[in-house]
Amino acid sequence: MIRLPWIVQTTDQGYRLMRSLAYHVMVLIAATFAASGLAAQPVVIEGEVPAESGFSSVTVLQGLEHPWSMAWLPNGDLLITERPGRLRLVKNGRLLDAPVGGIPKVFATGQGGLLDVRLHPRFSENRRIYFSYAHGSAKANHTRVAAAEFNGDRLENWTVIFQVGVNKSGNQHFGSRLLWLPDESLLVSIGDGGNPPIRLAGDWIRKQAQNKRNHLGKILRLDDTGDAPQDNPFSDMIDADKSIWSYGHRNIQGLAYDSLRKMVWASEHGALGGDELNCIRRGGNYGWPAATFSREYLGGFKISDHVSKPGMVDPQVVWMTAIAPSGLMVYTGDRFSQWHGDIFVGGLKSQDIRRIDLDHSGHVIAQTALRIGHRVRDVRQGPDGLIYVLTDETDGHLIRLEPAEGSQSQPSP
Repeated sequence: MIRLPWIVQTTDQGYRLMRSLAYHVMVLIAATFAASGLAAQPVVIEGEVPAESGFSSVTVLQGLEHPWSMAWLPNGDLLITERPGRLRLVKNGRLLDAPVGGIPKVFATGQGGLLDVRLHPRFSENRRIYFSYAHGSAKANHTRVAAAEFNGDRLENWTVIFQVGVNKSGNQHFGSRLLWLPDESLLVSIGDGGNPPIRLAGDWIRKQAQNKRNHLGKILRLDDTGDAPQDNPFSDMIDADKSIWSYGHRNIQGLAYDSLRKMVWASEHGALGGDELNCIRRGGNYGWPAATFSREYLGGFKISDHVSKPGMVDPQVVWMTAIAPSGLMVYTGDRFSQWHGDIFVGGLKSQDIRRIDLDHSGHVIAQTALRIGHRVRDVRQGPDGLIYVLTDETDGHLIRLEPAEGSQSQPSP
C-alpha cells in the first residue's frame, strides 16, 4: 500500500512548506506505482491533505432541514430531499415554501429518513422519479426504493418497487444511493444494518455483508420495475440473491458513474477510520468486515486482522483519519477545466470535499481538500457545469462552487 502521513509538527511556515512537499511526493509516488502496474494497492491517507484554492463558494439558499440529495429537472428546476421526509422544489432559483405533495411517512430517526432522489433516464417521456428511504419502526426497519410520477406540483402513483428482505433494529446504516447505468438498470447501495451491539441471526449484523442470501451490505442492480436483471452476477446461484451486484460493503453513501472511464465509483463509511473509495466491479467482494482498515469505536481494537484477502477487492483510497464520506461525483464539465475527470467526495466529519486526481485509467494520483466548513451531505455537477453542495444541518444550505478569479489549481493529468 501507499501510506501518506500528512501531519507535520512544525512552524506555520514550515508546515505549509512540508505540506506542499508532501503533495508533490504523493504525485511522484503514485505515478511511479501506476507506471509499474501496482496502482491497485490502496492509497492510505492519514491526517490532513493540501487545501484547494481554485474555487469560491456562493450560498444559493438556506433553510433546508437536513437535506440529503438533489436532482435537476429538464427545465432547470431542482428537487431536494430532506431527511425528515419532505421533497422540496427550487423553482426559478427560489425555494418554494410548501413541500411537494405525495411523499408517504418515512422512518425518520437517526440515519433514517427520505434519502436519495433520481430521475428516470427517460423522465421527459414517463415523468417518473425514484427515491430511496427508510421504512418501519425502531424495532423493525429496512430500506425501500419507490417510484412516482411528478406532475409539476406533486407526486402521484407512489409505488414501492423494492424493499430489503430482512428487518433490522436501530436507526443506522440504511445506505442508500441510487445510480442509473447507461443500460438503464439501477444500482442501489444498502448498508450492513449497523454497529455492535446490533445483532441478526445470533451474530453481529454487520457480518451479513458477507452473506449473499440477503441484501444487507450490498450494491444491488435492478431494472426500473424493481426486478433483478437476468445478467446479474449471481443469477444462476441457488444460495445467492439474484439482485446482488457487489457485496462486502459497510455503508455506501456516495455512488457515481464515470462516463469518461466507464467505471462505477463508491465512497463508503468505515468505522473508526478506514473510510474507502472503491471502484465497483461486477460480482466483487469488498471485504467488510472480514478485511478492513477500520477499528472498533469502543476501544479502538482492530475489526479484522486483515486489511486485504485473496478474492476480495482492495479499495483505491483509504482515509485513516475519517472523513465520513457522503455524496460523490465525477466532474465532466468545462467550468473547472483543470478538474475535468476528477472525483469529488463529500465529507461529513471533515466538512470538506476531497478532490481525487485520476489518470486516464482511473489510477489515483493525488488529493486536495475543498474546505466547506459544514457537513457535506451531497455534491453534484449542475447543468451549468458548476458544482453544487448540500450541507447536513438543521439549517442546511445549498452552496454553489465557482472558479475563483485568477486562481490556479493543482493540474489534473
